[in-house]
Amino acid sequence: MSDLSPVRDEDSFDVKAVHQWLSQFIAETELPEVQQFRSGASNLTYLLKYPKRELVLRRPPVGTKAVSAHDMKREFLIQSRLKPVYELVPNVIALCEDHSILGSDFYIMERIPGEIFRRDVPESLSAEDISVMANSLVAGLAQLHSVDAGVLQELNKGAGYVQRQVEGWSKRYRNALTDDVPNGEDVMNWLAKNQPQDVDSCVIHGDWRIDNMVFDLKAKKLAGVLDWELATVGDPLMDLGSALAYWIDKDDEPMFASLRRQPSHLPGMPTRKEFIAKYLEISGRKCEDFTFYEVFGLFRLTVIIQQIWARYKAGQTTNPAFQGFGMGVNVLINRAQGLIS
Repeated sequence: MSDLSPVRDEDSFDVKAVHQWLSQFIAETELPEVQQFRSGASNLTYLLKYPKRELVLRRPPVGTKAVSAHDMKREFLIQSRLKPVYELVPNVIALCEDHSILGSDFYIMERIPGEIFRRDVPESLSAEDISVMANSLVAGLAQLHSVDAGVLQELNKGAGYVQRQVEGWSKRYRNALTDDVPNGEDVMNWLAKNQPQDVDSCVIHGDWRIDNMVFDLKAKKLAGVLDWELATVGDPLMDLGSALAYWIDKDDEPMFASLRRQPSHLPGMPTRKEFIAKYLEISGRKCEDFTFYEVFGLFRLTVIIQQIWARYKAGQTTNPAFQGFGMGVNVLINRAQGLIS
């Protein structure tokens, strides 16, 4: 099923105003056909379809937003800086800081041609296709983590990344707490008491998932990486832990498996343990016990969906994709709790 749909009423905008502003950067004269990508759970993403090219618009959601989240200027900066040294980044075209057009910052980028896979994949995909996806996922992350952090120097807060993340995500969870989810105090206290020192400092993505990847399976490669909202300079093993929070193995317990949103369970895909081992082999890094990073990744994902769940409960978004997020928070907290018990 296509990921594109008509624009939801609550997410609509003045297409003519956007086009008039954009005309200073592109040659197209006709108004674009606009559709919305259904998959965006944080920022809103739209396809601007012109007769001879396709562009993508990214903007924040409406309603109350977490402090420091949905920073379009930051997303634009990150991709602008990374593109010359990491070719998988989209080509960004322009950033708009004039709130009279959309009511917020937004930016425009080129659409990367290729295939994006979500919970399930077409039956036509071969074992070789799955192997290409699996290998390029691990290699692409290791490649990103080899990029000199100096390209994003202004985002580098120095040593103490692990500590800042534990404290920051704990604060966000407490601020977004609703009465139908666990308070998470046991998990947050465990993370605070068991945090390791930073192992390295490099460019990290922050949301490394299959559905943020554009594949060109005919060319047997990863064609692009999307959604740089959470990218920064930080600890690579924290990034790996965050990525594996989404990774469902084929023999995982049913409640956790019910949260699967990517085809990580397919034959030919690595298990979490195999993913970690392959990453360490490619990157040359070492890690004797990955438990802290796995627990952190689960908790961080919990916070992300709890922030969305809080907005949904408050009626600030009516996207039906969010209606099960409260249950997801419960499942993730319980799984993290099980790893530390």
